[in-house]
Amino acid sequence: MTYCVGGKIISRKNHACGGNEWLIVRTGADIKIKCLKCGRAVFLSVDEVQRIAKTYVPEEGTNGNNV
Repeated sequence: MTYCVGGKIISRKNHACGGNEWLIVRTGADIKIKCLKCGRAVFLSVDEVQRIAKTYVPEEGTNGNNV
């Protein structure tokens, strides 16, 4: 799966604040995601993101390709 900046991830489990939607802020060797409910940002490896993600919603106006 290719993740692009601006896309959203819906996680399988809720964050401690109760939210489960994450915004992708940065990509590369690690992916930085930000909780949309509390604003907490974390770095995760690509493998970890694939493990926690239930669904991936690309940014509106794009077809989901990493540009």
